[in-house]
Amino acid sequence: MGTNRSAMLEPVDALRQGLPPLDPSAVSSSASCALPARYEAVRSARQFTRRTLADWEVPERFDDICLVVSELVTNALRHALPADAPLGQEPPVRLHLMRWASRAVCAVRDPSYESPVAGGAGEDFAAESGRGLFLVESFSDGWGWHPLAGTLSGKVVWALFTL
Repeated sequence: MGTNRSAMLEPVDALRQGLPPLDPSAVSSSASCALPARYEAVRSARQFTRRTLADWEVPERFDDICLVVSELVTNALRHALPADAPLGQEPPVRLHLMRWASRAVCAVRDPSYESPVAGGAGEDFAAESGRGLFLVESFSDGWGWHPLAGTLSGKVVWALFTL
């Protein structure tokens, strides 16, 4: 897993396109890591998030943010990767964490343009799958997604947390 803890990726503006209004100049910290197309990447994403939040001294939403990161990365790996994706290329999923004075955002970029689908009110939440975005909605203060344009392909699914 590659990490870039000192700065965000070049396409920060592309990531922010779908986020709620936040002053980009007020970002106090950011971190990013590439995740390989393996389910072990969910654990790596959680560990990366724990280390980053500890560095940022953000204990109050620690469990909520780690849970949401796990769900968003799992969804990207399960639903957004093509079945025939070559394993030797650049990791197809990327986790971004951004912190403002009173907010934090986790965003997961994947290569699919497909809209994430939350489970409906009539669905069986005891089922093995289909609960991920319900949990994201329940544990974050807001979430959404946005297709990427330009040189980046795919989408970003994000979740916002007040601190």
